Amino acid sequence: MMSKLNPTLKGPTVFDTHTRLAGGFGAYAARQDAVSLLKRVVMANLLWEDIAYIDGKKVADQLIELVPQCQPEVVYEIALAARLEQKLRHTPLLLAVEMCRYPQHAKYVSRLLPQIISRADMLTDFLALYWNRNGGKKAVSHQALKGLAAAFHNFDEYQFAKYDRDTEVKLRDVMFLCHPTPSNLQEEILFRKIAEKNLVVPDTWELALSSGEDKKTAWERLISQKRLGALAFLRNLANMRKAGVDRQVIEKGFDTLSSSMLLPFDFLKAARMNPEFKHLIEPAMLKAAANQPRLSGRTLLIVDVSGSMCSRVSAKSELSRLDCAKAMAILAAEVCDEYEIVCTAGNDSTRIGAHEWIQYPCRGFDMMRQIDETNSRIGRGGIFTRQCLEWCKDKIRAYKPFDRIIVFSDSQDCDFADKRVPRPFARHNYICDISCNTHGIAYQGIWTAEISGFSEHFLSYIAQYEQSKRLPDK
Repeated sequence: MMSKLNPTLKGPTVFDTHTRLAGGFGAYAARQDAVSLLKRVVMANLLWEDIAYIDGKKVADQLIELVPQCQPEVVYEIALAARLEQKLRHTPLLLAVEMCRYPQHAKYVSRLLPQIISRADMLTDFLALYWNRNGGKKAVSHQALKGLAAAFHNFDEYQFAKYDRDTEVKLRDVMFLCHPTPSNLQEEILFRKIAEKNLVVPDTWELALSSGEDKKTAWERLISQKRLGALAFLRNLANMRKAGVDRQVIEKGFDTLSSSMLLPFDFLKAARMNPEFKHLIEPAMLKAAANQPRLSGRTLLIVDVSGSMCSRVSAKSELSRLDCAKAMAILAAEVCDEYEIVCTAGNDSTRIGAHEWIQYPCRGFDMMRQIDETNSRIGRGGIFTRQCLEWCKDKIRAYKPFDRIIVFSDSQDCDFADKRVPRPFARHNYICDISCNTHGIAYQGIWTAEISGFSEHFLSYIAQYEQSKRLPDK
């Protein structure tokens, strides 16, 4: 009889044995450390907005809980990526607020804030969030004040005046707290104007359209003077058409469109609302991939078209997770030398997956149409990652070996909870997770990496990772 005093040690498991996916009935979740979980929660969320399986407040609570569990330099890097790569606005501010609570983390806040505060209203948003999290108008962390003071140098009078609103926390409130030091006479005058509420009213599109100016004239003037930001331009295409703006003027606006802070689904929404301009919106979206490095060899793109993927990105959004996945697949196809596309879903009752290989894939928005057509044929049940990979291995790999597999999914696997894990078969295998559910299927040692979020920067990550693996050891 084996001694109970010296039991046999069991090897580590890839599962979190207490958590199951797809709302608590699917496959077991992967075991991940605090850093991985924080990345998941941060990179693919619209803070305080409800999503499938989880409400917005719970997302924020998870983020708050995970910050002290991670090294301060890691939280700093995650906050930077959230703003500069994922283009999130409030999430990195909340990370900065939480970092102020812990001495080791707080040291990074003065350096972080001027890098993530790229709109003047983020100054007031940070202070409002700080006071909200700390129970009222209390003393602000010294490192936060230093960071806010440095961030004041990011903006000119137009940018300050555009966001100098009559809100509970005003720009002058932030300035009186952090006391930014002017770097020249021009800034000294500017800061005095903020204090005295004498900023010159900017010529914004909102003001132009509310001042009684003819709307057609106003839109055409704003476009010609490049007074419209990229997001404002896309969101107002329908209003421009309604006002009768000349087509040539709108086309000129596309010529100068900057997409640096737009997400793929911003373009999808614009195309859906303005089909007349799809031929201009499509190349504008593909610009996001124009500067991305090429992915050599063969790539298998797997798109999850299951029921949860049809959930909205957030309660207030008109777009779904599937819309994000389709946009990311479109961008991936632009940089892949060769690629194949498989759509996957299944039947929740039988736990049997359904898959279809799009053997002649299009590019651009036509690829979305192909995915939608496939979606209508294979059902709207859950994703069965293990079954899908086995099917692809049997149907495709025999005569098409792959350098990489990229799965676009919300990781809510509905397979049997018997601890059978997916077995990807390419040299590199990635899960691009577009949801912020706390747990997913990025089993360590099975997937090359889990990439959370839905910006075009997932392509940069993959290229850089694979390049690092090709570099000779020093």
